[in-house]
Amino acid sequence: MGYIFKHQMTGPMADTSTKTLSDDNAGQSANHYDEFFGPLYFEPYAIEVAKRIDPAGVAVVLEIAAGTGRVTRHIRERISPKARLIASDISEEMLAVAKKKLGNLDIDWQNIDAQQLPFSDNSIDLVICCFGYMFVPDKPTAFSEVFRVLRPGGHFIFTSWDKLENNPASYTSRRIAKQYLEEPLPASYDLPTSMSDERRIRSLLQDTGFSKLSVEKVKLLSVSPSAKEAALGFVQGGSVYDEVRKRKPGSIEEIKTRLEKELADQFGDAPMIAPISALISQAWK
Repeated sequence: MGYIFKHQMTGPMADTSTKTLSDDNAGQSANHYDEFFGPLYFEPYAIEVAKRIDPAGVAVVLEIAAGTGRVTRHIRERISPKARLIASDISEEMLAVAKKKLGNLDIDWQNIDAQQLPFSDNSIDLVICCFGYMFVPDKPTAFSEVFRVLRPGGHFIFTSWDKLENNPASYTSRRIAKQYLEEPLPASYDLPTSMSDERRIRSLLQDTGFSKLSVEKVKLLSVSPSAKEAALGFVQGGSVYDEVRKRKPGSIEEIKTRLEKELADQFGDAPMIAPISALISQAWK
């Protein structure tokens, strides 16, 4: 999850940019990411990923793009108490939030780039990455690094978001925001859904050397206490709204009202329950 932070942390299918955040703003953004986008989008898939872990024979686990520790907690609970869990992220700000939340658990926290894993060949039993590879510039290298460090028979699990239109709450948020922007959004805003093609994922894995693999589309539900809270979360956390603030700052309150109404009309007012869709990919060395 946390790899997204280097591109301006936001919600899963929402928006990304490459602006640099101050330390204070980075910390605030990481906390918002965890408090809003965490339960709305990432927690449902954290549970699904944990179900796919076979703890038997797993001695060392590496999590890439651990973010604020949403998946990390479930991994730690699923694997043996004796197993070593290395939770890594490229963002120190994300890891700071995770360490604060999970400081009582036996976890080895490391600041790591997915394209350069600092581990020996054939040394890891299980590698997990939830919603991180969409933002990794060199995906073939990153996948090759996973293949290198996995032991023979090792297991690789990662998730990526489905198309934006298959995640309708985020689609609605983006659609409304774009109505207030005269210029097209940069291509970087499409990064969160850039790995929604099952054939491309299979090709990447096969080219890396994996022969046994599966790619499944998993549809779940995201729940917010209310459409109002969801609208506020999108507007505060989605970087597309930073673009709106720059160009039309007086329109933010109007957007909140419009977005709340549309979300309530489509998915209910309190609670707001919206469908979400992602791909869960697995491969074995």
